[in-house]
Amino acid sequence: QVLLVESGGGLVQAGGSLRLSCAASGRTFSISSYAMGWFRQVPGKEREFVSSISRSGITTYYADFVKGRFTISRDNAKNTMYLQMNSLKPEDTAVYYCAARGDPAAVVVGAAYNYWGQGTQVIVSS
Repeated sequence: QVLLVESGGGLVQAGGSLRLSCAASGRTFSISSYAMGWFRQVPGKEREFVSSISRSGITTYYADFVKGRFTISRDNAKNTMYLQMNSLKPEDTAVYYCAARGDPAAVVVGAAYNYWGQGTQVIVSS
């Protein structure tokens, strides 16, 4: 019903920036009805929460390890969510996943999300 496609990943040096995008689509999908979030995963480790945003964009949450460096935003008119990543560190290297849930409230638990993208790779070199 809902398709999420991440883009914007790539290779960047430590201290650099990347902007991830999550384009959402579906026959009856309207991003304005969904809270959304970003998660990341390193091979062999559990997927971890990065950031989330309410449907209005007013409420946001950030994992401690990205506070002050990452900014989550959304453009409901474009059915797109973004993650601006600045001051990237090698520890940020991971596959980043976009998620959406059929609720307006932003949450930090992955199990609360109904839809997931396939991920986009971010590699930060030292």
